[in-house]
Formats: sequence, C-alpha cells, structure tokens
Amino acid sequence: MSEPVLRYETEGGVVVLTLNRPGKRNALNRALVEALMDGLERAGRQGARVVAIRGAGPDFCSGADLAELEEAADAGVEESLSDAGRLGELFVALRHHPAPVVAVVHGRALAGGCGLATACDLVLAREDAQLGYPEVHLGFVPAMVMAILRRKVPEAKAFELVARGERIGAADARAIGLVNRALAEEGFEEAVRDYLESLASRPASAVALSKRLLYGLDATGFEEGVRRGAEVNALARRTRECREGVRRFLEEKSSS
Repeated sequence: MSEPVLRYETEGGVVVLTLNRPGKRNALNRALVEALMDGLERAGRQGARVVAIRGAGPDFCSGADLAELEEAADAGVEESLSDAGRLGELFVALRHHPAPVVAVVHGRALAGGCGLATACDLVLAREDAQLGYPEVHLGFVPAMVMAILRRKVPEAKAFELVARGERIGAADARAIGLVNRALAEEGFEEAVRDYLESLASRPASAVALSKRLLYGLDATGFEEGVRRGAEVNALARRTRECREGVRRFLEEKSSS
C-alpha cells in the first residue's frame, strides 16, 4: 500500500498537514494539491484552531511537479489553465480558511513551494532554510502567488525576487517580511511547537475575525475599512470568549 501524498495529524487544537512526497522533494502535483484542499476543509469542519503545513524529508517543497506541468502544456491551453487555476484555488482557500495557517519551512522552499509558504498567513523558517522564486531561469513566471507576494513584501523587493530568481536565507526573508520568524536549528521543533500551541491558545473567534477583517480590507477605502472594523468590533464583543475575557479582567481589577 502506497503512502498518502499528505499526512493529516491532530495535536491538540493544531492540525498538521505534512506534504509527503520526500522522494520528489514534495513537489506539488495534482494529487497533492487536491489533498491539501481536502485537508483544509477537514480541518475547518473539525474546528482546528491552527493549521500547520510542513514537508516530509529534507525539504519543505521544491515547487510544482515539472513533469505534470509539461504534460499540461502539451495538452493545450485549457488543460494548463485548469491546472494553474486549481493551485490558485488552493491559495485562495488558505486565505479564506477561518483558522490561521502557518507554514513551517525547513530545507528548500522554492518556486511553487515558496508560493505555498507565502500564501499561508504566517511563516516559521529554520535558519538554514532557503526560499526563492527561481522560475525566471526556466523562462517561467511565479504568477499564481504574485497577488499575495506584493502584499507581503515591498513592491521593489517582490520584483527583485521574481526577476532575479535568487534564493535567500531565512534571516534575509524575515528582514523583508516574507518570513515571520527565523528559528535556530537547535531546538527548532520545540520552538515551532511552542509557537503553534501559543497561537492555538488565543480565543479562536477573535483570531478568525481578525483574519477575516484584515484580508477583507483589500481594495477598500479608509472610511469603508473603519466601517467594517466597527461591524467586526460589534460581532467580537458579543462572542462568549470576549464576554468571559472582559468579565475576568474586571474581576481581577476589582480584587487587586
């Protein structure tokens, strides 16, 4: 019996989705993209507080499966569009997922693999990790992730990443905003676990509302953004978690 292309594991309130094609450096083929879509949907149904995406073996993800990419190109424009569109749908699903999605990067995260990490809400990278968009060296374009990349890093940095196609280390990726935390090799697993558990301990409703509001502000004007903020404020204050948090704060204040 063959190994599944994606491992689904639950650790407390954290769902861990592990890309499981180590022999192919976890290259994204159709089966893996579909498995990720299914895994995200399942995590949502189960009420995951955090979703982590990892890679089995020495690398996070090397990018798209080039053999499948060539097959799609040979089959014609419609097949290529369908293939690219499904990856785009995955990136949108990551953004719309109610729980924060965290990419845990080690080894190489290149091309579509870097795109997958960038499409996640947060990125933790081991200090020896290498990230980049080398597609230009193949005459290709990291097109699917461009709308997200330009929101995460300054525009000039985004263009440099895709036009030069160079790999950068975790520290440099953190400096430009591509990575949230660059973590030391020693104690990496413990640091990742602590980060995920800490994030999962936050009130889930507040985190979900914050994510929805933040991304919902794209292309809105200032006044509209403030109006939407007021709506979310009103929703948040009526949640059980907020009411309990306010009551706890007031009780502690009155007893001090």
